[in-house]
Amino acid sequence: MRIVRALSMAALLLGVAAAPALADASPSASPSDDSAAPTSAGTSFRTATELQQGQQATASASTGDYLYWQFPAEAGQRPTVKATVKLPSSSRSGTQTWQLDVYDGLRRRQACQYGAQTRTAAQGAASVDLACTLRTVRAWSEAWANDPLPGTYYVRLTAVGLGAADLGVPVNTEIQVDSKDMGGAAAVDGSLAEPLVPGIAQKSADSDSGPGSETDAPTLSSLKPDTSGWWSDRWVWTAIGGVLAALAGIGGYALTRGSGRPYRVPPGA
Repeated sequence: MRIVRALSMAALLLGVAAAPALADASPSASPSDDSAAPTSAGTSFRTATELQQGQQATASASTGDYLYWQFPAEAGQRPTVKATVKLPSSSRSGTQTWQLDVYDGLRRRQACQYGAQTRTAAQGAASVDLACTLRTVRAWSEAWANDPLPGTYYVRLTAVGLGAADLGVPVNTEIQVDSKDMGGAAAVDGSLAEPLVPGIAQKSADSDSGPGSETDAPTLSSLKPDTSGWWSDRWVWTAIGGVLAALAGIGGYALTRGSGRPYRVPPGA
């Protein structure tokens, strides 16, 4: 009976411990405010338009322009950038090749895990779709590594290999960024002191120099991802593993200990 009660209590503890882990691992969709979605794009890294995840940004441009957006990404997320370029039905001399590039806060080009990053539209195509799924953002990484880190990410959309006749043709673009929370499977020990956000280093230096200092510090981006990487649901699953190991030990002991003291033959029998 004691073993049955112990197993019942352990099962109850497993259910209580696993509930928050499963809740954290499930994707959470927050309603985006489409009315506040950007309707223009920047022309360089410094003028990149801020874009929140879940928003669908639009922009009107000319073929040959470089279009830039920036969005925040937190540790444990795997961002996916999708872009659609709506091409005019006429005024095109041939095919057009469009390319989608993603850079991190240090302006290092990030490789796409999968997705059509470059596509060629036929002369009569009405639109072209591009996508890029990044690797999972890590809370911390070695200085020599090119791993995605928490902070600002830049998206650049442009047409490549154009002829002179196709330059300046008007196009309309749509872009959206979504992320999937990878949970504790992607967690690492350690975290960044500050996220890779434009102007964060200059702002920190100004705060250390005192209130009387005056510098031309760049404006800190309003996109502020979370860099707290010490907690993850892997702690919960580690505790569950410990409880299962204890239950296995109890079960093994119950099966091997026998019925009690060994039977002893009376003297003279």
